Parts: sequence; structure tokens; C-alpha cells
Amino acid sequence: MKIETIKTLGDLKKARYQSKTIKDELRDNLIKKLKNKETTFEGVHGYENTVIPELERAILSRHNINLLGLRGQAKTRLARLMLNLLDEYIPVVEGSEINDDPLNPISRFAKEIIKEKGNETPISWLHRSERFAEKLATPDVTVADIIGDVDPIKAANLKLSYADDRVIHYGMIPRANRCIFVINELPDLQARIQVALFNILQEGDIQIRGFKLRLPLDIQFLFTANPEDYTNRGSIVTPLKDRIGSQILTHYPVDIETARLITEQEAKLVEGQKTTVIVPDLARDLLEQIVFEARESELIDAKSGVSARLSITALENLLSTAERRALINGDGQTTIRLSDFVGIIPAITGKVELVYEGEQEGAAMVAYNLIGDAVKSLFTEFFPKISKLQKEDEDGPYDDIVSWFFNLKEGFELLDDLRDKEYKNLINAISPLDDLLGKYQPNLTKQDSYFVKEFVLWALVEFKVLSKHRFTEGIQFKDPYGSFISGI
Repeated sequence: MKIETIKTLGDLKKARYQSKTIKDELRDNLIKKLKNKETTFEGVHGYENTVIPELERAILSRHNINLLGLRGQAKTRLARLMLNLLDEYIPVVEGSEINDDPLNPISRFAKEIIKEKGNETPISWLHRSERFAEKLATPDVTVADIIGDVDPIKAANLKLSYADDRVIHYGMIPRANRCIFVINELPDLQARIQVALFNILQEGDIQIRGFKLRLPLDIQFLFTANPEDYTNRGSIVTPLKDRIGSQILTHYPVDIETARLITEQEAKLVEGQKTTVIVPDLARDLLEQIVFEARESELIDAKSGVSARLSITALENLLSTAERRALINGDGQTTIRLSDFVGIIPAITGKVELVYEGEQEGAAMVAYNLIGDAVKSLFTEFFPKISKLQKEDEDGPYDDIVSWFFNLKEGFELLDDLRDKEYKNLINAISPLDDLLGKYQPNLTKQDSYFVKEFVLWALVEFKVLSKHRFTEGIQFKDPYGSFISGI
């Protein structure tokens, strides 16, 4: 259909255009995509066998939908991606505030202009990108914002009674007729506003300032909510909850591979950073493991959740930490070091809600300890487990490393802003690390090996084989007995 040639109601009828409700639009276009084996929600990872099939079933059932989940679980992204299931263009009566369908008008304005001009009624075409409205529910949202109100200035100018529907200034929902309308954090909406929503869902009418206006709006509602809010800040009133067709539970990524895919897709990295900073695979895995550790930590409020945005901003901070060092030292290219992970602490502290014990510990210390916990969790995937039950006459895989540190008169220091060459020379000085990597990780590239060597040192600290002390300009490693004697 060539929409450029269709400018009036008469042209629309000649083209034999068939009107559809928005729910039928979504359903029909989803059916086409499913038949053609196309991806329905592009760029959403980890939901292929859980959330997306449930969402597709809800669309096929023509339901209004509530996405229930913790923050950072792609609820709003899913809602916005539903736009791709709409027709590219739909016709509207030109000048209509509520996107009236020329073949099925509902507002007084559209009905009167069609009655007056008939087939000469001008129409315009609305692109699907303009058919999305979103509102964050806050306690100060009013019925006037959402539904509408009587406009006294309009009433005075047109010399109309307040009972005349032409004096109404429509709110967000009527203006989103034939659109997807998303209300984020639904439980935060006052009960009286939720009742007004219930009226629209159930009865197809809006009630403003004492008079009832029958307005069968055609809207695909999509709500989002946090399970915590059901009991804390607010709740969804039962009649409204009963009218929402499908409630779908979202979740965080269940494995590191999926989490990495999301982080790399969403992180806003400058092109210069990608060429200046090399990120070993283990560093990317460690970054995601930190987030997994945070979600399991007893010091962090699990009900609040740990958003996927934590790993995204942490990756950005990680690369910026290494980039800053390279700029200071004049190095053209640098590789991520494990000590660079100290730079992601500000990205963690702002995105986790601590319980009382965590507050006592301090946000920065909790974040720092999460890095150590992640190192400990990943270590046994690459190297043998450190056993506390090792016999005295039995050689362990890490004995040579411990002996190297034991023979050191002073601690081994790694400063944060060391030039790459100096850093590599220091790491290479710990010769037993080469033997360990040669035995258990023989296929490592030389570039990645430096990160893995430092990773081993951090892991030995976590397993109490070595000790580590953080000071202003870097990190000092010692054998545990040396630390005990020196009091560190």
C-alpha cells in the first residue's frame, strides 16, 4: 500500500484498508515472525527459553501484561521492542488528539469532521515509532496527568458548559490511543489512579470531574513492577491486578556467558578505548562473577536486586582505569591488570543496597571484598584447588610460589600506575608462576598471561596462602608469616 497517495478517507476506502485493534496488530505480526523463524525480541539475551516464550503467548492471547522483576532485568527494553511488532504506519484523522481511526472514530472531534467532510476527511499516517508512551509511576501522579481534566480556559474561549466533552484536556492514556502504553513501577501509583485504570481496562470509559465519557480506547497496556514493592512501598489493587491478563516473571542472567554478552552489547565504550586497552577473557569473566557474588552476598539486600547496569558501568570504569594509566605513562597500548579492578569500586557502591551489617562494613570495603570473592570462585576453574589438608611431606602446586615470597626480605609491591614494561618485569620476576601456567594453562597468550599471573597471586591471598595489603599507590604481597611478624 502506497501511503503517499492516500490522503483522504475516500482514498483509504478505495485502497480497501482494514482496521485492526492494536492487540490484533501485535498478534498478526508476531504470527508472521514466528512462521518465518525470525527473532522477535532482538538484543535480549538469556530469556530465549523463559521470558520471551511467555511474552509471545501473552501477545497471542491479546493480553495486557505485567512484567514482574527486580531492577535491571530488561523489563522496559522488552516493552520498547514490542514496537517492532506493530504495523509500520496506521492512518489517523488529521488533527485528532487521540489518534482516531478514520474508519472507526471515537472522539467527538473526529466524528463531527467525518460527518461534515465525508470522504474528503483528511488523514495522516502515524509511524510505529510514535506509538509508544511511557510513564514512571510516582506518588504525585494525578488523575489529570493520566486520564485528563476539564480545561476552564478552553471552556471560556468556546463558551461551553463544563459538562461538554469538548472542554476536556486529555491526559496521557487517551492520547496514547492505538499505542503501547507502559506504566513503570505500577505499585507506586496511588490506589485511586489504579481504580481509574481499572475503569479503562474493564468498562472502556473515563470519568472526569463528575461526568462519565464513553471512550472505548484501543491500547496495549504493559506494566512493570518490582516484587519488593508489593509489600513495602505500595501494592496493586486487586480489581486491577485481576484484569491484567498475564503476569510474567523476569530474572537475571543465569551464566557468565550470557552476562558477558549483555555487558559487551550495552557498554558505551569509546572507539579509542577499544584499541588502547586490551581486555583478557578472564578479566571479562571476573567482572561478571563480581556481579554474581553481589547477588549472593549476605551484606547486600537481595530484595532490591543487583542490576545488570552494575557490570555495564563497571566495564566502562575498568577500561577507563587502564586508559588513564596509559595516558599518564605515554603507553600507546596497555592490558587490563587485576589491580585495575580497584577502579570499578565507585561503579559498585552506587548500585547496591546494603543491609545493616553491610553498612557497618562500609560500601567501599564490601565492593573490594566482592572482587576477592569473585577471584576465589573462578580460581578452581583454571587451577587445582588449594587443600588445607595437604600432608607436610607432600609437594603442592603452589609451594614454589610461597617459598619465593618467603625468601623475600621485603614485600612484593605492584604500584597502580606502573608503566607496562616495569609491570611485566616485576611479574616475570616471580619465576614459579611461569612453571604453574606452563603446567595448567599452557595455551595462554603472552599478553593474557600477565593478568592470569596476578590473578593467581590474588587467589592465593583469598585462600590464606599469601597476604595482601592495599596502600595508597598500589598493592603489596607477602607470605602470611611475614605479614604476621610485621603486623600488616
